[in-house]
Formats: sequence, C-alpha cells, structure tokens
Amino acid sequence: MSNMGPYSDLVMDHFMNPRNMGEIENASGVAEVGNPSCGDVMKLYLLINNDGIIEDAKFKTFGCGAAIASSSMATELLKGARVEDALKLTNQAIVDALGGLPPAKIHCSVMAEEAVEEALKDYFVKAGKDASVVDEMKAQIKKDH
Repeated sequence: MSNMGPYSDLVMDHFMNPRNMGEIENASGVAEVGNPSCGDVMKLYLLINNDGIIEDAKFKTFGCGAAIASSSMATELLKGARVEDALKLTNQAIVDALGGLPPAKIHCSVMAEEAVEEALKDYFVKAGKDASVVDEMKAQIKKDH
C-alpha cells in the first residue's frame, strides 16, 4: 500500500489515468446515473455489435476519485463482454478488480453497476425490446449464484 491514504495503487492509477473516458457518438446504449447523497454523476456509453458483444465502452463521470476509478474499471471489464455477461458485472466485482474501496466509497461501484444496467436497458429499447428484459436477466443471474 502506498501513502495515498485509503485507496489502493490500482484505484489511484485508474483515477489519475482513467481508461475509456469520453463519449461514443451513436452509442448502442447510454445511461446517466447519479448518487444524490454525494453528488456524483456517471454517464456511460456502450457500443454493442450485432452479435451482442460490447465493442467499446466510454464514460464521463463527475465525482470523487473512487467514482472515476470505478467508472474506468467498469468500462475495462465491459469491453469484449457479451451483453448477458455485462449484467453479471456487480459492484463487488468492480471493487475486487480495483483491489478494494473504503466502505464509505462502495456506493461509487454501485453507481457503476447501475449505469451498466441502465445503458443496457437503453440498448434493448433502441432495439425495439422491452427494458424489463434487463431486470429479468439480472434476476436470473442473482438466482443462479
């Protein structure tokens, strides 16, 4: 552990050098989620190909270092994933991939998980399907684990 306080070196790296920051024009799915308690806002863009694979993921986050690091890590974990597998990306998976977050910052990873769900709902709606398919898939994933 470095002297960067409560954050792992990996969190600091994703905060100082965020991956996939920006936006995707004509994205397949877009979401904007926020956490009113801390003022963080995350906008997530997904580019999904015809085979249901996330080709690209970008984000714009207004928030603390943990929010930016969680957004950055989430996009890294999403790229190349199938839509079904993207829904398996839990906030705990993001926390684990970052090497941990302080308890007071776990909500940042929850925000990233919510953004993924909302962006996939947008994707399904744009594809002419009902957004509830995301909730059904998420419920099935939780049941299977």
